[in-house]
Amino acid sequence: MNDSILKIINLHKHYRSGTEVLRVLQGINIEVYSGEFIAITGDSGSGKSTFLNVVATLDEDVTEGKIFFKGKELSPLSSNEKSRIRNISFGFIFQFHHLLTEFTALENVIIPGLIMGRSRSELHDQGKSLLTRVNLQDKLDMKPNQLSGGEQQRVAVARALINRPSVIFADEPTGNLDEKNSETVFKLLLELNRDFASTFILVTHNPDLALQSNRHFHLTAGNLVNKTRQEG
Repeated sequence: MNDSILKIINLHKHYRSGTEVLRVLQGINIEVYSGEFIAITGDSGSGKSTFLNVVATLDEDVTEGKIFFKGKELSPLSSNEKSRIRNISFGFIFQFHHLLTEFTALENVIIPGLIMGRSRSELHDQGKSLLTRVNLQDKLDMKPNQLSGGEQQRVAVARALINRPSVIFADEPTGNLDEKNSETVFKLLLELNRDFASTFILVTHNPDLALQSNRHFHLTAGNLVNKTRQEG
């Protein structure tokens, strides 16, 4: 078994509206190991994105529970310390690509590295390599509006890898794509998980895609149900 990279203990997330309390996450416990590809499914509104955002510290308002990254508890850290961990160790892929329209594919890919103060020449070489890896070597200088939806999302995938993150959080990365492009992007994520040894935590509505992960959990009634064994 690989080393534990994320450990979530008794995680609760509640929202209050007046006197009403919406209990979205209710005591989740899960340990994630280095190099795993984990898929999380669930009905709309079940809390999948909330879970991802809380674990990735994008949402710091945890009602109860502990989150450990490489053995270090995240909750006591300052917002700046959490931001640094996100920038260095986490990569993000969302349903919408969030590419900056005024920049080329290559420029979009290297922006997170520039924010970290890395060498532009090193980033250019790495960015070109990543875009080649996602089969966009002939699109380096194209802007987002010159790319198809599937190509835009592959640029976003390359961008998520530019700082060599330990964990990639992917929130419905194929949600805006047609079936063919969805399969292409998902296959690419599986290959990158293998080739880069990054841990992937993927939220998806597509159970067929989830079947291909190392472990599949279904979020229901505020908790994660392990579906892996039932599916063989």
